[in-house]
Amino acid sequence: MSNGTADTDAKSGYILGHSEREIARLKAQAAHIDPTTRRFLCEAGIGPGMRVLDVGSGAGHVAFLAADLVGGSGEVIGVDLAPAAIEVARSRTAAQSLANVTFLQVNPAAMSFDRPFDALIGRYVLQFQKDPAAALRAMAAHVRPQGLIVFHEIDWAGLASFPPVPTFDQVCQWGSATMRRHGTETHMGRKLHATFVGAGLHAPTMRLEAPVGGIPANGVWLGRFKELIATLLPEMERLGVATAAQVDIETLIERISAEAARTNSVIIGHFQVGAWART
Repeated sequence: MSNGTADTDAKSGYILGHSEREIARLKAQAAHIDPTTRRFLCEAGIGPGMRVLDVGSGAGHVAFLAADLVGGSGEVIGVDLAPAAIEVARSRTAAQSLANVTFLQVNPAAMSFDRPFDALIGRYVLQFQKDPAAALRAMAAHVRPQGLIVFHEIDWAGLASFPPVPTFDQVCQWGSATMRRHGTETHMGRKLHATFVGAGLHAPTMRLEAPVGGIPANGVWLGRFKELIATLLPEMERLGVATAAQVDIETLIERISAEAARTNSVIIGHFQVGAWART
């Protein structure tokens, strides 16, 4: 689910990987959730002339959002551990001839800069940290006094259907269980308040958004959900959560859609939670 990787703690590894298929999935995911992230960044106060550090930058989607908001008088530096993701981000920067964005392959725990930033931002990063509060504390050290800290995280608790859509509900349970067994915090969204406070920051302002609708209105999100499950499937099998035959990824959308149509059900997607505070 992550925008990228920012492992400030050594752990079992980033579950989603950085294959070509995963990079493509992140691109499609970004098209769906970038408007939400942009709203969080704007309400938090990211604006013209600011110098912004984007951690776990991945293929650069959030960095590009920030670059648009800070404009030519501002600067965005995106950092990520994964060379494949950074390569994609740099290629996109060159293709768009952006002069106010730079990407570095670096471990956020070991990075240093010549001057502080006006803001620290990240999307789908803290959920993959062994100790999110400690990770946030270390990253926030790069922000000037009264600077902004803005994070957008996900919460699997949002996934639901009503009336119940059995196949959807079952696959949601399998996906969540796979993430948890691998060490990912599936309720990071709701834990952002405690994480900010635990990092020594002020209690954050928080916002929540979620896709909700019937079929086909929520069909685009359902397609993104299928791709996430496809990415998780090898680990799902390895951990003994479910088999490929049980998931039957090729017919997953059709089965969920048929069940939802029969009961005129509404499907709710992951909770998207934004949190921000000043240092």
